Amino acid sequence: MERQPVNSLVYGETNSGKTFNWSSFATENKFLLSAESGLLSLQGTTVLGCEIATMKEVDEAYQWLLGSKEAEGVTLVGIDSISEVADICLEEEMPKTKHAIQAYGAVLRRVRKLVKAFRVLPGKHVYMIARQARLQDDNGAFFYGPDMPGQKLGYMLPHWFDEVFCQRVSAATDKGGKTTISRFIQTCTDGVYLAKDRSGKLEQYEAPNLGAIYNKILGYGEQS
Repeated sequence: MERQPVNSLVYGETNSGKTFNWSSFATENKFLLSAESGLLSLQGTTVLGCEIATMKEVDEAYQWLLGSKEAEGVTLVGIDSISEVADICLEEEMPKTKHAIQAYGAVLRRVRKLVKAFRVLPGKHVYMIARQARLQDDNGAFFYGPDMPGQKLGYMLPHWFDEVFCQRVSAATDKGGKTTISRFIQTCTDGVYLAKDRSGKLEQYEAPNLGAIYNKILGYGEQS
């Protein structure tokens, strides 16, 4: 993964496979910031990273990734999840003001600064996970997108990424009553699920393998 870094936001329902996708990246030079306190889906894999419980710890991890000698070899950075990070930020901002609207405004500004900083880490690809929520646009239409605190942040967050994917799960029951569960990644919006692919190299629906998707964007014929 030496070419122009890829930055992506992946959102989806609980247990859709967003965290498990971390294991689909074949490179060993990856570092995961986890605010979820639960990496059971990655059991059996080697997970290098740290747990974060405060915004100070997020900043310390960023500074380490940006300037430490040890982090020079890291080529892929993940945050699981940016929704939880925003929740942490809100918990820290609420006691600072008597007006909730000011706290939500502060969260929006801090998360925007954080996302943009991680997005341009030199030589590092970025993969951020978010919960899924039902949102409403300026025209009153409803759609699914990333779940973030406040009315504006979930709507604005996708604008700060080149790639926005929805990790989806579908169930089909045959005539015999057997139900088959399938997972896939949606890369283009359809009016119901928000998604975008600025690379122009992806199909609207891709197999749930982010490592292969990143390599497709980068122009590699095979995952490496």
